[in-house]
Amino acid sequence: MKLQNTINLKFAIIFFFVSFSAICQVRISGIVTQKNGTPILGANVYLEGTYDGTTTDDKGRFSFSTSEIKEQILVVSFVSFETFRVTKLVTEMQNLTIQLREDVSSLDTVVISAGTFEAGDNSKVSVLKPLDVVTTASALGDFVGALQTLPGTTTVSEDGRLFVRGGDAGETQIFIDGIRVFTPYTPSTNNIPTRGRYSPFLFDGITFSTGGYSAEYGQALSSVLLLNTVDFPDQEKTEISIMSVGGGVGNTQIWGNNSLSVNASYINLAPYNELFPGRNDWQKPFETFAGESVYRHEFESGLLKIYGAYDATEFQLTQEDINQPEGVNFKLNNQNLYTNASYSGRLKNKWKLETGASFTLSKTAINVIEDNIDDTEKSAHLKLKLRKNFSNRFKMSYGVEQFFTDFNEDFENESFITNYDFNNNISAAFTEADVIFSKKFAVKLGLRGEYSQLFDAVTLSPRASLAYKVSKNSQLSLAYGDFYQQPLNEYLKFQQDLDAQKSQHYILNYQYTANNRIFRAEFYRKEYDNLITYNSDFPSFDTNFNTNGDGFAQGIDLFWRDNESLKNMDYWVSYSYLDTERKYKNYPIAATPNFASTHNLSVVGKYWIEDWKSQVGFSYQYGSGRTYTNPNESGFLQNKTKDYNSISLNWAYLLSQQKILYFSVNNVLGFTNVNGYQYADTPTVNGDFARRTLRPATDQFFFVGFFWTISDDGEDNQLDNL
Repeated sequence: MKLQNTINLKFAIIFFFVSFSAICQVRISGIVTQKNGTPILGANVYLEGTYDGTTTDDKGRFSFSTSEIKEQILVVSFVSFETFRVTKLVTEMQNLTIQLREDVSSLDTVVISAGTFEAGDNSKVSVLKPLDVVTTASALGDFVGALQTLPGTTTVSEDGRLFVRGGDAGETQIFIDGIRVFTPYTPSTNNIPTRGRYSPFLFDGITFSTGGYSAEYGQALSSVLLLNTVDFPDQEKTEISIMSVGGGVGNTQIWGNNSLSVNASYINLAPYNELFPGRNDWQKPFETFAGESVYRHEFESGLLKIYGAYDATEFQLTQEDINQPEGVNFKLNNQNLYTNASYSGRLKNKWKLETGASFTLSKTAINVIEDNIDDTEKSAHLKLKLRKNFSNRFKMSYGVEQFFTDFNEDFENESFITNYDFNNNISAAFTEADVIFSKKFAVKLGLRGEYSQLFDAVTLSPRASLAYKVSKNSQLSLAYGDFYQQPLNEYLKFQQDLDAQKSQHYILNYQYTANNRIFRAEFYRKEYDNLITYNSDFPSFDTNFNTNGDGFAQGIDLFWRDNESLKNMDYWVSYSYLDTERKYKNYPIAATPNFASTHNLSVVGKYWIEDWKSQVGFSYQYGSGRTYTNPNESGFLQNKTKDYNSISLNWAYLLSQQKILYFSVNNVLGFTNVNGYQYADTPTVNGDFARRTLRPATDQFFFVGFFWTISDDGEDNQLDNL
């Protein structure tokens, strides 16, 4: 009996605790949907830190029991949606209605793209890849030459710099790793195109903005070009180049968290000019030595990069001139040093730091007939930027920067000796916010302020852009912005009592991307104010300068690229229509400037022939005639030259996996292109002004090179760089 009572007592105790536990169980329930009310099947629902949870059914419903008490965190998660968390008393977690928001960090989220061409293996939308810079037949290894095949640019073959959407070449700024390059081009003379100073071999990303760019960048009326050096190389290698115009060598070393890449090149056109004489009488053909290096150190939470580049250029020639029977003798010697250091890293509380500094020293000696000109420019750029992702939907950046320029020029001829100098310091601050409302809609808002010590003036530049995804593969973008830029050194050296020049950009962009194909259409209008004006034929010490010019540029840019439809074939087509007028410099009336073409067309193709172990390239460039003034007729810039045409070909043949033989020829059909006309200063006895046709220095350019790579894996070669 006693045993029976003991057993009954135990069962009673067990029954009590089981019953108490059941009584203490709380039922958690609800429904999970998308924002539009569509139920989500299979969402994970659980209490954080426990094993209590379930998944939603086909109607989005969930229900489970828990013995947890007091406040708990309920977590709801599902792929491609943001994880939802709510803290409540468990007794209040009944009949919940939970809406999950799309995860806007996914790859198919809208990208603001108005005015911007991304070129990088890691960018979401790329119209060019890094290797395209030097595989384009007409580019001759110059990144500027490759960018001239994109819409929005005008080919000015006698100049070689970037002319973007009706803006002259001085309206585009170039940055390396976010730090400004003050003297990006090698100096040249009339009718001799210049080249960008920097080899594309050390860069793996390019962003080319033809308008509406970020508040982070200033002092550019029309365009910015951002070049990013390789963050960290994947292997050690040596690259050797033997070319018909010179040679080069490059080497990359890696040790621990450090790496160093160096490139050196030497170009001398004397042998080439002997084989293919041009229209100029060279006393000393073009000769240049260039060297570059990038040192990198990886920290636990950041990356330091130190970039340096030096080049020295020299040449002398006599050019034909209708007003100088003996010709014009021109001699140039230039030495340029550019170095920058940049650091990017993560800080606490999800902050990211980007900072850097650059220094430029450029010395140029020019002799023109009897004039001797010695220019020295010392420039520096200091920059600090902080960025924080407060969430996947909201990001803010803040930055400050300082620009310094110390310019000095000594001028001397038989009757005149003088010196010009000025200091131009600019302080700037900027802020920008990215707001992503959904996968389909995003907005970027920015404001930039600058103070010019030289002008004692402040400018404010509001900027805004937005993008809306109209379908899975296409989107619309809008952009607006104010942009300021000070007059160039060639004017400031004579007069500093001026104002900053201004432009306003309005852009509408449509973009379609799918299956290795991309199509872009962009409408734009650009309005100018405070452009530089003067009252003489050429800027001089006795010229009266003002900033009261104005103008506009408007048009449409089209771009199509396809590397899917044809096997082993990659091609793109770009077209630009440009309508522009401006009153600036010494223009008596508003007119279309002589560097602007109404129509520009580029067709670029690359084809891999497996049986030949070869890549062949094709490039066609067309530009409608450009304006010039004919003094034998009434008017200003009233006539146009003939249209520009050029077809270029290249061929890269793999002798072995790491040895390449390369051939290229520009303007293979020998089109007779005209850059403009030069008229006599005085008329003939008949009252007519004689003229001379300005032709390119050479109609064609031939290039042969041998490229050898020695790498750790034995597979890498320079085909991507050709």
